[in-house]
Amino acid sequence: MIPTVCQVCAIRARGTPAGTVEASTKRKAELVSERLRPGDIAPEFELPDADGAPVSLASLRGKRVILYFYPAAMTPGCTKESVDFQGSLPDLEQAGVTIVGISPDKPEKLAKFREKEGLTFPLLSDPDTKVLQAYGAYGEKKLYGKVVVGVIRSTFVIDAEGKIEQAYYNVKATGHVERLRRDLTL
Repeated sequence: MIPTVCQVCAIRARGTPAGTVEASTKRKAELVSERLRPGDIAPEFELPDADGAPVSLASLRGKRVILYFYPAAMTPGCTKESVDFQGSLPDLEQAGVTIVGISPDKPEKLAKFREKEGLTFPLLSDPDTKVLQAYGAYGEKKLYGKVVVGVIRSTFVIDAEGKIEQAYYNVKATGHVERLRRDLTL
């Protein structure tokens, strides 16, 4: 059985009742600091896309998926990364890879971002950050020398059976897609 996002969060919360995502601040820090590794089962999710339609990881089963988490649509780094994925989309699709982006932005903002940048792959909305947390892509990070809590730019390659092939944390927006293509020999 593949665990759902809530089950993964409950497991990681160590001692909180099953299905409970809320925990003390200290426990939340522990919860979001755990990272996925190759061989781990990718946490299941269902999130709305830019049009509000639900998209689940289960609906992508049988395909190799690149799932990338980014802090905010229409910001310079996130735009660069998303446009780079769009530019590589023909080669990735030919290799049988599906691209999906996730941010805490609302679907309306994602729709504007998609239209402005001509993005044709799904952009999903996770405003409560449950999926971000389940993937270890939300937590403490350094921003301009200050420690803040937020989205950790991360990318996961998920195989057709739903297991993590590669996990990249704290990636740089510039050059990340090219590195990923090299690592996947595409």
